[in-house]
Amino acid sequence: MTTTPSASSFDPSRGRFESIVGILESEKAMYFPHTELETLLHAESNQLMRMLFQDHLELRADREPRIQGIIDAQGIPRNSVEYNAKRTLTMRFGDVQVRRIAYRRHGHFPNLYPADAILNLPNEQYSLGLRRLVAEECIRGSFECVVGAVERETGVRLGKRQVEELTLRAAVDFESFYAKLPHSQAKPNDVLVLSVDGKGINMLPDALRDATAKTARSTVPSTKMSKAEEKPAHKRMAEVGVVYYATPVPRTPEDILSPRDKASGRAKPAPVAKNKWLTASIVEDAATVISQVFAESQRRDPEHSRTWVVLVDGNNHQINCIRAEARKRKVKVHIVIDYIHVIGYVWGAAHSFFDYNDPRAKAWVEEKAASILAGEAGLVAGAIKRKATCLKLSRAKREGADKCNTYLKNKQPYLNYRLALEQGWPIATGPIEGACRYLIKDRFDITGARWGLGGAEAVLKLRALGKNDDFEGYWRYHIVQERRRIHEARYAGGTIPGLT
Repeated sequence: MTTTPSASSFDPSRGRFESIVGILESEKAMYFPHTELETLLHAESNQLMRMLFQDHLELRADREPRIQGIIDAQGIPRNSVEYNAKRTLTMRFGDVQVRRIAYRRHGHFPNLYPADAILNLPNEQYSLGLRRLVAEECIRGSFECVVGAVERETGVRLGKRQVEELTLRAAVDFESFYAKLPHSQAKPNDVLVLSVDGKGINMLPDALRDATAKTARSTVPSTKMSKAEEKPAHKRMAEVGVVYYATPVPRTPEDILSPRDKASGRAKPAPVAKNKWLTASIVEDAATVISQVFAESQRRDPEHSRTWVVLVDGNNHQINCIRAEARKRKVKVHIVIDYIHVIGYVWGAAHSFFDYNDPRAKAWVEEKAASILAGEAGLVAGAIKRKATCLKLSRAKREGADKCNTYLKNKQPYLNYRLALEQGWPIATGPIEGACRYLIKDRFDITGARWGLGGAEAVLKLRALGKNDDFEGYWRYHIVQERRRIHEARYAGGTIPGLT
């Protein structure tokens, strides 16, 4: 049985509002500096909003009808009720009490609350609005900073554990959101570019992979982040992927070696990344992240009508995973190793032949770079080896030359820059390196920070959503999924009683 709603349901919040107006109309307030007025209204507005929300909840509770014939998802009817069952909801404005009817059945059956489903309340105490605020702040700063930002914004005091839990819940729909997102539009001749890379994150000991943890145990424990803790033995590799379109811009080796026009000083045209999509994971391995990158590419080009170019830094495991995924999806890909990465090896060879300050080194590197860009990586590798042999360099002195020779020979199938430049494809991994910097370095390299798996994974996903400009769309999707998971799944036919 429901009670008759009072005509004065909002009297408490009306009274609070009148009290605020009374303060502002007082003679004393005429001498307040603007800072004091601002502080006063900020504090009072949160309290007023909380009271308005509470009054509205009371009105809902007074008007809530008893519903006959409620049946749960297992087909079990709920024939008895408990009026005025209460729960606490912590919102941006503070705590409110939700009073509603509980539909019960004797035995080990959880209660059903149609009013909770209509309000789309989360399982935990904290509202979805507060969860969103935490997610937005976690994109920008550490969990400690989030605690402070939330308290300043709302007056609500959260612990680091609550912040991490809310962050985990905020990111749960990342994969399904992108699986259902309509594909991006592009020009008919745009190439589809895929790129993957990895970057280490300092992890807590129990979050390291087994082999890494074994090595880490050999270091001396410390209460501070030491140099030993910055070594790979204390890091777990996060895999990062990016997909984007690029309009082809045919170029020559000279355009790469001299990227600015000599007459005007302006940069020469080059392919530009557009409609970028990022993903990253500290939990999944390279093969899984590469599969996700291919899935996004498949979503954008389901008929495989575009040219697919894959830019990598030469990591053999990544290349093997890329080739395997391409075979599985029956798509032709052109794997291109980052030109800048290759030139790093050429400079290593130059240091075998020239002193570090020798101006001839730069001219020599440019000559070899021109040959590599012309599709002659194999010839360059042989020439470097012969030069080292003819000069009768010691093993230590010729180390850079030997590494370059081996690298160029082994990677030759992926160094077809002549074709890439003629077709107008990008040949550098700038977008993925930028993604690694934004997703990982700018957020995870905070001094002294060490991460657990769950928190790191969630923050990676949320930062990717922000960088993809998809956070708003994702959050709308996330709210719908929460209703389905928490509420619709508990009722017969997935239909929430009383919700039209």
